[in-house]
Formats: sequence, structure tokens, C-alpha cells
Amino acid sequence: MFPGFMSKMVWAGVFFLAAQTLASWADEAGATVELFDTGTSSAAVLSSGVLAKMSGWSKLPEGEVSHQFKGDAIVSNGRISVVLRRGAPGAELFANSANGPILRAVLAPLAGADKPRLSSVAIVSSSLSAAVLDVHFASADPKDVVLRLELQVGQVFVKTESCQAVKGLRVEAPCRFAILPDFFAADIAVDATELPTSRAELPSENFLLHMVGQGEAIVLAVWKQRDQDVQVELAGEGNARVIQASEIPYGKQGGAFVAVLEGAGMWHWRDVAKGDANKAIGLGWKPPFAAQWRMDWRQDDGLTDSWEMLTQRPDGTYERHDWFGQSDAYGTPDWMQADRKRWTTVLGSFQYPCWIDKDGQGFIQPLKSPGKFQGPAIVYPISRTSATPLTAVTFIDIVRDTLGVGPCEYILDIEGQKKKSEGIPTCATRTRLNGIYADKQQKQKKAEVEKALADVLAFMRHIRNRIESYVGFGHQMLAYLEEQKKAQPHLAKVIAELETLTRRIDAAVVARQKGIHTPEHATGLVQEFRTSLVDYEGEDALGKCKKITAGFVEIGGNQDELVGECRLAVKMLRQKAGLAVAADPRAAGIAREIRQRTHEMLRNPASYEAPRH
Repeated sequence: MFPGFMSKMVWAGVFFLAAQTLASWADEAGATVELFDTGTSSAAVLSSGVLAKMSGWSKLPEGEVSHQFKGDAIVSNGRISVVLRRGAPGAELFANSANGPILRAVLAPLAGADKPRLSSVAIVSSSLSAAVLDVHFASADPKDVVLRLELQVGQVFVKTESCQAVKGLRVEAPCRFAILPDFFAADIAVDATELPTSRAELPSENFLLHMVGQGEAIVLAVWKQRDQDVQVELAGEGNARVIQASEIPYGKQGGAFVAVLEGAGMWHWRDVAKGDANKAIGLGWKPPFAAQWRMDWRQDDGLTDSWEMLTQRPDGTYERHDWFGQSDAYGTPDWMQADRKRWTTVLGSFQYPCWIDKDGQGFIQPLKSPGKFQGPAIVYPISRTSATPLTAVTFIDIVRDTLGVGPCEYILDIEGQKKKSEGIPTCATRTRLNGIYADKQQKQKKAEVEKALADVLAFMRHIRNRIESYVGFGHQMLAYLEEQKKAQPHLAKVIAELETLTRRIDAAVVARQKGIHTPEHATGLVQEFRTSLVDYEGEDALGKCKKITAGFVEIGGNQDELVGECRLAVKMLRQKAGLAVAADPRAAGIAREIRQRTHEMLRNPASYEAPRH
């Protein structure tokens, strides 16, 4: 199959499933969007009981657009509700929980330094499938501030747009942890207890997750633009410190979506200590539905390492679910075994550290390396699997439904997620050639031998070229950072940390220079085999074969490790650049440039880079 064709097939299936899911949500929710006038305005946030009973409220007929609200306006689709109270600082977003409607976020317009108050609501359009409202806010400015809201049937998100004088959206959803998902490196997980300032910037990466409560809900913001970084406002002290709100600039696109993933166990966290290393630990958490669950581990260097949890099958073996339609089982089936043993470059051999057992219980086994994982470990549902109920919602469901197929593919960079490979790995080639010569079949299988030599040379060249690309990236990055050090001396400390990470590429190359040899050496080994062994049937043929194939493996093994080490350095640089913005907003421009360059470098990895552990 052609890669482009496969991508279209995968995404056609994805959106067919999304349509089925939406239909199921609509059926469950009653398949209508309803508008209400409470009759009188409330000075306080509505209680769960009041919102559930709707006592004394007037339900507006479908198509009504001229109604003048006597009380507060409420729009609901059975899954979420938006309450628009006069005098409130913003639209109050409720989600239906097992205990009734519960306030999860307040959505307020950003309009300069002023904090406007809701004054009135006008209906733009209203039907059983969607309602669009213009929400007016009174401010110090003579003109009203107007925020447009749209709620569709069956969805768990509300669409917001700038209608008048709105520069962005404030999402008030207090939380200790916020996550910026990353599909090319590790997520950025922000812990409010580690940010001493009252405000901080985060890189604008199109997504931000507020991990609300102790696992009850995720308030998720999605936007198309990357014009400006997101800001967060912090409050409280010690372990009670929280990210009070996030502020999302609208930029040229002029809009953002806010969703609520609601339900007990929707996310979970556990504090991991150094002493937990290599211990199998039950999380005391059971995922509320089957899905692809991602775990963000805090490392002792302060960075995050993201892993997808395995799922145990009834027979005791494990599986890791496909990523954007690409199976990770092909060529790397080792994690499927009952002992979860896994091997990758850089990490070597280890037991996969997070899984859901056949009884549906979550477990972790932090890596044995001393201090590798230390601090909060957070798990959340990132994507669907074939077993995910149609009524359940994951992060990528929201991204697909809000952005649409084109922007979603572009922002998630589906093409860039695909791994590339050429030729046949050196270990497999050694096994094949040594077997042929051990059976003394080199003449009968001459064509097979020639093909194996061509394939192994292609493999070694492919990985070597990838290494050279990393080296070139590192040198260009160091030159860029040197320029920035001169232009922005006040950022010298931040830049020095980024330089240190970048230099890890050259350091890794130097450490493995002897083992990878030179491209000419690899070509020479293949040529030596061709000229001296292809038609050779002497008694020492097998010995000579083994000597040269051992040379292949020496090169291949060192190159595989090196390309993995290079990738790790770039992933760390990418994440560190994002965190640098939170520490010092003046680094925003440098961070944006680094994250763009690292994104390009991390696209289309070789399988042996271990892009997903």
C-alpha cells in the first residue's frame, strides 16, 4: 500500500468512527439542544440541584431568536450546560456527573486589563442540533465586549469566538497539574507547586489540559492558532497552590474550544519515590473505560517522560495499542510477553513500567535506573482503541471533532508520525548469511546473498544518514543559540542550559565513533564480502562469513544506540525549551524557534530511534 493512501484510509476510518461516536452521544443525550430562561437572575452560582430540576424555567421553542431574557440564559445538550448569569465574570460551564450537574470551568473574555461582567445574552440561532449565542459583557470601555458561544448536540465542548473587542479566552478551572500533550517528544506536565510566580507563560501548542480535582474531570482547551503563548495565573501556597486559570490568545483565528471529560477516574496521579524503583505497585485506580491511556512520569531532572500503558490480555500477555493507525506490534513484539520484558536503544532491557491488568486495575513498576522516575506520575486517556465505548470521550476525540480533518491532520502532523526504514537490520542479516554459509548453500542462494548484502548496506546507510541529520541539527542549533546569547545576554543562563542539552549529540557521537566506524568502512565490508565470499566454497567460508557479519553488527548496534541517544537529546531540548518559558517569559521567542526546529528533526524517525519506548 502507498503511505498516502494508507493515511487516508486510516483517517477515513477515524472519522467514520467519530461520526458513530457522535451519533451515540446524541442518542444518549436525547439528541437535542435546549435553551432556557430562568425568569429571575441569580446572584450566586447555581447549585447542582437547582440546575437539575429547572423548576420554574421557561424552555424556548426551536428557532426562537428574538427572545429577551428576563432572567439568566441556560443552554444545555444533556452532557454539558452553559449558564449565563447577569453580573457573572464569565460563562459557567457545567458537566453532568454521576451526582448531577457540576461546575467545571468559567469562560471569560479577555479584553485588556478590564474584567468585564456579563450583562445580556442575544440568540443568534437556535435549533434542536445547535445553539449560537452572543454573550455581552459590560466593561470600562464604552463598547460592549461580546463573546460568541456555540453548543452542538451530543458534544462535550463549547465553541468560543471573538465577536467584539475580545482578544482571547480566560479558562478558570483550578488545578494543581496542567498538561500540554506532545506527539513528537514527551508531554509538558506543569505542577503549580513548582511555579513560584503569580503568572507564567506556557508554549502555545494548540492544547492545554486542566487536571481538575483528584481525578474527577479534565477541562480541555483546543485552538488552531500559535501566534502567542498561553499564560497561566497561579494562587495559593505550598501543596494547596493551584493554576487558577489559563489565558488563551485568540490571535488571527479568533476562537477556541473548551471541553470537559467528566467521570470518576478520568485521570489519576501518584507520587513516585526513588525507593519505588523496580517495585510493582497497584495504583488503586481502575480506568473508567477501555482506551489508550498515557502516563506522564516525572524524572529526577525535572523533565517528563511519556509512556502509553499496556493492556493485559486474558491469556496474560500484553498489547500496546496502535498510534494513529500504525501498529507498534510489527517488528517489536517483545512487550507482548507475560513478563513485560522490553528492549530499546538507550534504555536497553527493562520491564515495561505501566500497565492495566486483565482485571482492569492500573499498575506501575518504575524503571530500575536509580532516580529515573521521581515525583508525580499522571495518567489520562489520550486516544481510542477498538474496545473504547462509543459514549466515552478521549483527548484525540475532542481534537478531531473541534478542529476537523484537515487542521487536525496538520496540527497532529500525522505524516510526520510515521516511521521510516530501509534495508534489513544487521542482526537479521548476520543470522541469514551465517545460516546460508553454515549449510554450504552460498552458490545455490547467490541471488539471496547478493540481496542481503544490498539490504544491509542500505540499512547502515539509512541509520548513518539519520545520525548525520541529528549532528547537522545540533551544529545549527548551537550556532543559533550563540547568536541569541549575544542578542539577549539577559537570557544567558537559560541559553547555557539549552546549549548543554544540544551538545549531548556531539558527545554521543564521540563516544561511539570507534564502533560506528566510517561510511567508507561499512561499504568496504560489503564489498569485501562480495569479492571474496559470494562464490567462495572453501572450508573456512563460514569463518570468514562470520567475521564480516560480526563487523556489520558492530556498526549496526552502535549506530542504533547512537541514533536513539541523538533522539533523546533532541526530545529533552524540546521539552526544556517549553519549560524555559514558564521560568522566564522573555525566553518565549527562543523557545518557539527551538520547538519548531525540534519538531522538524523528530519527524519520520527510524524504528531504532525508539520513538515510543
